[in-house]
Amino acid sequence: MTKLIHSIPPIFDEFSKILILGSFPSPKSRENNIFYGNPQNRFWAVLSNMFNENFPKSNDDKKLFLLRHNIALWDVVKECEIVGASDASITNVVPNNLEIIFNKAKIKAVFTTGNTATNLYWKFFNKNNIYLPSPSPANFAFNLQKLIEKYKIILKYLK
Repeated sequence: MTKLIHSIPPIFDEFSKILILGSFPSPKSRENNIFYGNPQNRFWAVLSNMFNENFPKSNDDKKLFLLRHNIALWDVVKECEIVGASDASITNVVPNNLEIIFNKAKIKAVFTTGNTATNLYWKFFNKNNIYLPSPSPANFAFNLQKLIEKYKIILKYLK
C-alpha cells in the first residue's frame, strides 16, 4: 500500500450552501486533477441531469458548475494508504480540515457519497450528514436514473 496525500483543493466559495464529500480521489481523479475525474464515474452526469444542464467537460466548467449552484465539493480524507481506487482498502487516515469551508461558507447540509465517505465522516467529525449512494461505476445497485432520484434531495437545501 502506498501512502498518498490529497492534492485536489476544495471547490467552494462564500455562497456555497451544501457540501458534498467523497472519500479520497481515485487515481484517475488525481491524474485529471478534478473530483470524480474518472469518465466512468456518474457524479457529473447526475448533477447535470438534475439541473437540466449540459455535462460540464473541462475542469473549469465543472468548478463553475458547482459554484453556480452553490455546491461545495471536497473529500473526507487528506492522507491515507489505499490500493488503487478501492475505498475498502483505505487505512491510516488523516482527515481534511473541513473548517476551511465551514468558516467561509454558510453550509446548510453535508452530504457524503458512499459508505466509506459516510463512515469516515462520522468517525472523524461526528456531525449530521445526509447519505448519498456512490456514483462510482462499481456501484451496480444504482443506475443513472436511480442516482439522480436519490441526489435530488440536495435541491431542497439549495433554495
